[in-house]
Amino acid sequence: MTHAASTHAASTHAASLATPEDEIRMACRGVNVDYWGDLAIKNVTMDILSKKVTAFIGPSGCGKSTFLRALNRMNDTIDGCEVTGEITLDGNDIYARDMDTVFLRQWVGMVFQKPNPFPKSIYENVAYGPRIHGLFRTKSELDDIVEQSLIGAGLWDEVKDRLRNPGTGLSGGQQQRLCIARAIAVNPEVILMDEPASALDPIATRKIEELIHKLAENYTIVIVTHSMAQAQRVADKTAFFYAAGLTEDDDSNLIEFGDTAQVFNNPIDERTRQYVEGAFG
Repeated sequence: MTHAASTHAASTHAASLATPEDEIRMACRGVNVDYWGDLAIKNVTMDILSKKVTAFIGPSGCGKSTFLRALNRMNDTIDGCEVTGEITLDGNDIYARDMDTVFLRQWVGMVFQKPNPFPKSIYENVAYGPRIHGLFRTKSELDDIVEQSLIGAGLWDEVKDRLRNPGTGLSGGQQQRLCIARAIAVNPEVILMDEPASALDPIATRKIEELIHKLAENYTIVIVTHSMAQAQRVADKTAFFYAAGLTEDDDSNLIEFGDTAQVFNNPIDERTRQYVEGAFG
């Protein structure tokens, strides 16, 4: 590695780490993800801060969704996938042998690109997680969890009179908010969102973005997005990923990480500047 590249790598990793006044929710150190020996994520180090929105941006195939899935071990379901390095949640190693992935995914929820409500009623979609995890003692307590989760997802007023109707009968934007309600019903620490508005119209997208701002008052949010404008609107921190192993000088495919305004307005790396200016995508 050249001296210039070493300096850049050091500055990137330094910028990826929290300052003493920040509260770290998840800490990632030297994370690699490979599929049957093919490296998809290379040496990613970053701190994800509590009650902040962190956006992952970068061109297709750069590993941002792969890294997102590593944060709640969704990659465990993929044959031949191996994750190395360390990821901790509140100081607990999420890849420890005794880590229960069912409980991990309660603490670190996921909202996918395409809304995926269960083929159940609106009520049962939200009640599913609390039932699995035994988070209530009485029907009244479950009713309250469902109501508060739908309120938290900005959906209650639209569905309160049809809770027994199928969740799949809602509009696309409503279905995505139902999936968010389902995620927050189990009281997670972190909510991962993989391009949650990419399949939605502009009005529904705006509602999701407004909801993300509101959710960040109580939850840590990590979002993958292809929309530069969306990242700037919703994110406190932004991480720019590039394809791993493109040059021998790169020690990581996390090229740049910092305050969103800095990444977009004063990027350190030339590739970041080109990407946010639309030179490639």
